Amino acid sequence: MQGNEGLLAALQSLRHHLDPDLFPLAIGDVAADRRALRELRGQLDDYLLPRLAAIDAPLLAVVGGSTGAGKSTLVNSLVGESVTEPGVLRPTTLAPTLVANPADSAWFTSTSILPGLPRVTGDGRGEPGTLRIATADLLPAGLALLDAPDIDSVVTANRELAAQLLAAADLWLFVTTAARYADEVPWSFLRTARDRSTALAVILQRVPSDARAPVTADLTRLLRENGLSGTPLFVVPELELPSERARLPAQAVQPVATWLAQLSADARSRAAVVRRTLTGALDSLGTRVPALADRVDCQRTGIAELRAVAEKAYDSGMSAFDEGMRDGMLLRGEVLARWQDFVGTGDLMRSLESRIGWLRDRITAVFTGRPAPARELRSALESGIESLIRASADGSAERAVESWLAMPAGRDLLEHSGVRISGRLGRASPDLQPRAGAAVRAWQGYVLDLVRSEGADRRTTARAASFGVNSLGLLLMLAVFTSTGGITGVEIGIAGGTTVLSQKLLEAIFGDQAVRTLTQNAREDLRHRVREVFDLEQARFSSLIDGLGPADDTAAHLREAAKAVQERGAL
Repeated sequence: MQGNEGLLAALQSLRHHLDPDLFPLAIGDVAADRRALRELRGQLDDYLLPRLAAIDAPLLAVVGGSTGAGKSTLVNSLVGESVTEPGVLRPTTLAPTLVANPADSAWFTSTSILPGLPRVTGDGRGEPGTLRIATADLLPAGLALLDAPDIDSVVTANRELAAQLLAAADLWLFVTTAARYADEVPWSFLRTARDRSTALAVILQRVPSDARAPVTADLTRLLRENGLSGTPLFVVPELELPSERARLPAQAVQPVATWLAQLSADARSRAAVVRRTLTGALDSLGTRVPALADRVDCQRTGIAELRAVAEKAYDSGMSAFDEGMRDGMLLRGEVLARWQDFVGTGDLMRSLESRIGWLRDRITAVFTGRPAPARELRSALESGIESLIRASADGSAERAVESWLAMPAGRDLLEHSGVRISGRLGRASPDLQPRAGAAVRAWQGYVLDLVRSEGADRRTTARAASFGVNSLGLLLMLAVFTSTGGITGVEIGIAGGTTVLSQKLLEAIFGDQAVRTLTQNAREDLRHRVREVFDLEQARFSSLIDGLGPADDTAAHLREAAKAVQERGAL
């Protein structure tokens, strides 16, 4: 059994890929997925890696079973000392006790096996979460007994620890009673031992003399039907003991003690036990790891769905903004009133006649304290676009949160994010208003630059100069919102006149094709800037997902590692 360096390296690689939090969200049966991950990590850390690193180390036999089966009493009776504390209160075994021959104590007091459990030595009971180490001269060298918590304990941590300890064992000594041998919980563990080819012996305790034959026969039948034929079976009779702390008479446990002594004394027998359990554990990785990799893929798919839902919500927000540009809603209310001022006071026509008109308006504004109508129209348009951005962003945030709440993974993520964060996600961020304002002002500057650039052509320079860049820029901004959907009554004629007049004036200066190009460029630039604002809003959702869960290649690495273990797993 030498030359296992390649296998050890493959197991270490597998363990490395199990390190991250592979299942952070409630996707699928996440409780089962997390349990499977925990069990794989535990068996690698507690058994496979240390056993391969020290193949000739002493055997570890874990004594496990149901509540009240008499595990602690059995261990005390086998070693001839009161090293564990039986009792009537449940759970009795709060901290597991490992009993070894003094010659083997150094191996077990080190953290070579069960490295996650702090060691406690000396008298007294260990604290929960620790591993108490005791020594007994009567226990043969080369073999240790570990009194595990109940597999059906009322304390969840005890049940999980019992499963962990059984997975770390070279040999299971499974203890049951004549009254409880058919319970389902023990048989689920026994079937696990069968599936993983774990070395196993069953000890049937508290058997009344008149029930010995039928109970033994029925238990043998159950072992056979569950694929465990040939499992060593020891029967301990029901005996009256003077107290709960009393040990069984030596003759009652002699068959078990003799079997264990022979096992520990024979190096070949010990090696056979190790080979069987180790090979079974390695073979089980061939199905357990790929199954875990499949669940990792599901976790990644679920996280990707959360991201896609948030993206879709903001795509819908962008569609809402597009609709707001087309439906004419921006050309009503304040914008419409300022347009009437702009046209009705003659500002537009005067600015089209000469630059002197523009100068006169500025001088008038200084004395009256009232901005020129052109500036008011531009400000009203800016405010209207900002309001449209805000409404679309609010709708996107609300849709994203509602969609996440409809998904178990989304609810889980929001709950873990806390009320403060998740409560704010349902509406636009406080930073939206200044970002939207900056984006609209930058767009207006871009539109003016478009007008300057187009007006620089020699054929249009004179006409454009006589109109003024600001006036033409306003006309182009209005031309971006060319539809009148959503406006009713008299407003249709007024708003329609707005777009028709602005369109005709622009065409007279730049030509039909140029106006279409200018309008399209202006519209796309505005959409691009709004999309950037929405992307920052969406990032509030993406930031909760970024770095969450396994990396893209984790499942592939797990499958490769499992394959490498199988290729190098022959012992």
